[in-house]
Amino acid sequence: MCGIAGVARLGGRALGPEADELLRRLARTLAHRGPDDERLLREDSVGLAFARLSLVAPTDGGQPLFSDDGSVVLIANGEVYNHRDLEVGLPAGTRLKTQSDCEVLLHLYQRDGLKFLDKVNGMFAFVLWDRKRDTLLFGRDRFGIKPLYFHRNGERIVFASEIKALFNDPATPRSLDWAKALADPALSATPTFVHEPVNTWFEDVEMVPAATIMEIRLREGSVSSHRYWSMPTSQDADDASDEEYIAAYRDLLVASVRDCATADADLGLFLSGGIDSAAVAALAGRVQTYTVLTGSTVLNGDAEWGHRTAAMLGLPNEQVLFDTKRVPGVDEWKHLLWLVESPLCGPEVYYKHELHRFSRQSHPEIKGMLLGAAADEFNGGYSETYAEGPGWEGFLSSLRGFSRRTSLLGYPQLSQWYEVSNAPLLRDDAARYAAGVAAQDPYEAFLAWKYRSLQQYNVWHEDRTAAGNSIEARVPFLDHRLVELVVSIPPEQRAGLLWDKRILREGMVGILPEEVRNRPKVPFYHGDGRKHTYRTFTRMLTQNGNALVEEALASERARAFIDADGVRENVRRLQKDREHGLLELLLRVVNLGLLERMTAELPPIPSEAPTSAELRSFPVEVWEESLDEVKRLTLHHTEVDPAVAYALAENVMLTTTASEPGTWYVLVDGGIEYVIEEAADAGWLGLLQSLDGDTPLDKLLVDIGSSMTELLPLLEEAVEEGLIIEVEISNGAAATEGRNDG
Repeated sequence: MCGIAGVARLGGRALGPEADELLRRLARTLAHRGPDDERLLREDSVGLAFARLSLVAPTDGGQPLFSDDGSVVLIANGEVYNHRDLEVGLPAGTRLKTQSDCEVLLHLYQRDGLKFLDKVNGMFAFVLWDRKRDTLLFGRDRFGIKPLYFHRNGERIVFASEIKALFNDPATPRSLDWAKALADPALSATPTFVHEPVNTWFEDVEMVPAATIMEIRLREGSVSSHRYWSMPTSQDADDASDEEYIAAYRDLLVASVRDCATADADLGLFLSGGIDSAAVAALAGRVQTYTVLTGSTVLNGDAEWGHRTAAMLGLPNEQVLFDTKRVPGVDEWKHLLWLVESPLCGPEVYYKHELHRFSRQSHPEIKGMLLGAAADEFNGGYSETYAEGPGWEGFLSSLRGFSRRTSLLGYPQLSQWYEVSNAPLLRDDAARYAAGVAAQDPYEAFLAWKYRSLQQYNVWHEDRTAAGNSIEARVPFLDHRLVELVVSIPPEQRAGLLWDKRILREGMVGILPEEVRNRPKVPFYHGDGRKHTYRTFTRMLTQNGNALVEEALASERARAFIDADGVRENVRRLQKDREHGLLELLLRVVNLGLLERMTAELPPIPSEAPTSAELRSFPVEVWEESLDEVKRLTLHHTEVDPAVAYALAENVMLTTTASEPGTWYVLVDGGIEYVIEEAADAGWLGLLQSLDGDTPLDKLLVDIGSSMTELLPLLEEAVEEGLIIEVEISNGAAATEGRNDG
């Protein structure tokens, strides 16, 4: 993994010395992606910047790379896994100057022109400068695992691995694209298929499409695109039995993991105990594994099965602890959001980033991380999740509903025909026919949607959370040969091979222990444990007087789109109901407002951002023997006794101001910690004002006309945070003591 960037003048004019400072700033902004080396090049109309993380050929793999005659120059981010095989096929006499896996791209281009990526297997983004043709080529791997963005005008084009680097260029706009962001179904979680290009979230910032080579002719300034790969369909299927598909899948997965586990540096692995990461772990050899230990992963079994799977496979495992007190701080969240540069930043992104950070902290020799990501999208991992009825047919029924809603977005006049009765009067494809669009296999539409969502969310955040800690994420399930096999399975064989990922589960027979191979898929933090994750991120939003929320609402442009009162009301609802379902959507709106502020005043670059508190792992030898302590650390067990008296802690004060008489502030050590609006939270405010350390809680609740059920979540949180303390009455003398059972 590396950082690549640069600038090129259009119209045949050379770059001047002033471009050197821009190149230095580009490289500096991307230093977290490549802390091992930095190199700059400015010649004629092109300037290149390269920041290197050395996983392959650490002693001689620096870039830019040059062809023998010096006519072709390359900077690349990522890995070419089959470079040895490709090198064997190069013309006789070809001389490789380095051991770099990327150097072969130069020679393939000189031999094959724009077809030079057709047989390349890997994850990569590159910029290639053909001096003879005065042309730049931008290219990315088939799934967009490695990023590349650019902004162009009539005079120049500037490009970089991350959007934040582009903002070093004064001519690149710094403006969030609110309209496009809010209309994107990926952001609003609208249950429709989305097939549009990936959203960069920022105005006039473009992304090089996956599986595409862009050709920029510098003298004319013209741009053309060549797509070198597309996902096959079932029409491309082989005449194979289920057993033959399973055997072929197993062989390809073995080969892909072997490729991804090849490096001249140590590798780690994120292990949830699910079939995906367990399969990679079983095939990867001896690697250090990491598992998230939270209230959610304790309840859904991921923490336990991460430990058990590692033990069965003979692998070391670190249970990275996020106890009940662990809440991302205001600056910590803003740093992560700026690193990811996407409003889709949420709990999953946070925990992934922290696993990488723990790995870098505890095992600094690890530079690459193997992931089980992207197995669900093409292997049937969402079949049970989305199914509206039993079995594969229930899954297809759900997909037909997605397809219908997608069609109605373009032809909303027909929606009433579907809403008038539980038994629809029109066929699902009616809107498509009315719009003159041919009917589509709903499963293949689903695959196209997942191909897009992978790029918009999965590989985007996997790249940034790893890169932010100078680690390269590797994803064996995104080997194009593996994906080509499963997406081309004929419709009549899909149920038998793809329901609940049967092709993977059967392929792991004899490789994984049976209890791991058959463990059901569970959500990372939804389900029974969702309230624990939601509680953590509600506390994040409400800390320091709702600081993140208020900052997100601070800009005039944000207020033009965001309903400030509605956002604050939903924050209050989250405090009262830990499972209130709007947390993620609310967080995305807050993220948009924060990103708006960040574009106006750029935050510190990732490599210079303040460091967060050190993480620790919880040592587990025997899971059953550790379970009580694990639960004590990760599950919230605060008890509130209605028969005893409570008071505000000595360092807590409840106050208001004459200018805002309906707004009250909870001060902790003199700083605003919570904001209470009297009109919306009269019961909670009344209780806090009534706490006297003498009257039992149940009597106070009767006096103010509220109930324990209504206020219990807020009471539990206030007691756990030490804002409210229990008061013991003994022989008429009051003594206070804090009580917190979790």
